[in-house]
Amino acid sequence: MNIDGRNTLACITNIPKDQPTTDLVIYPLPHMFVVKDLVPDMTYFYKQYASIKPWLQRKDTLDPSKEILQSPEDRKKLDGLYECILCACCSTACPSYWWNQDVYLGPSVLLQAYRWMADSRDQHLSERLAQMENPFSAYRCHTIMNCTRTCPKHLNPGNAIAQIKLLLAKN
Repeated sequence: MNIDGRNTLACITNIPKDQPTTDLVIYPLPHMFVVKDLVPDMTYFYKQYASIKPWLQRKDTLDPSKEILQSPEDRKKLDGLYECILCACCSTACPSYWWNQDVYLGPSVLLQAYRWMADSRDQHLSERLAQMENPFSAYRCHTIMNCTRTCPKHLNPGNAIAQIKLLLAKN
């Protein structure tokens, strides 16, 4: 929701009891269609999320009953990425997403895309990067950083997008 002009989660928003009663201004997430009352239509957002194939992709065939182990160092690379709860606060705070949400994946989805690129167990980095080779992927980000300022989980989608740009430049 947008509470007093800031995209956030209503369930963690503090309403101080010791202050005089003031009116809170509450709106649904901006720049999204509204289903009813304060409920935004997240259908297109979740379609974009699905487009990045947010699951572990392997080229080899392994026994599905066995784990794919990861070193503690490789696991640490995922900190700040896997915690995203797909609330869309960051995406709806992004001017590039406002004007191009039909083609621009937005900060939340790009954060998740990088989460899978950074996972040492995934074997489809080149395919994932190929999907980003267009002007409406990571390159639509202008590093305004509204996404990072508004994230209720204190994640940094802007940094994840910068890391995607670095990977694209290397390949």
